[in-house]
Amino acid sequence: MKARAEARVWFVSGHVQGVGFRWFVVKNALEIGVTGCVRNEDDGRVHVYATGTPDQLNRLAALLHVGPRMAQVRGVEEREAGIQNHRTFESR
Repeated sequence: MKARAEARVWFVSGHVQGVGFRWFVVKNALEIGVTGCVRNEDDGRVHVYATGTPDQLNRLAALLHVGPRMAQVRGVEEREAGIQNHRTFESR
């Protein structure tokens, strides 16, 4: 039985802009197989939206708490979201 698709939004705070965080998210999201997007917010956070199975989303969430080598993740706020139609995962 195939797991049902869900969607989540994360707001990642800390030293997460200008350190390759969006590239890190895109690379890992594509490997995990989720669709969605990532973008920088004006307040310094990174916004991540993804659709996938609960297992895929949990795998991505775990990586968001770590980030790339140069990042310093201080917080990850997670919310359930409505499913949007994305063909792939991209940086905006």
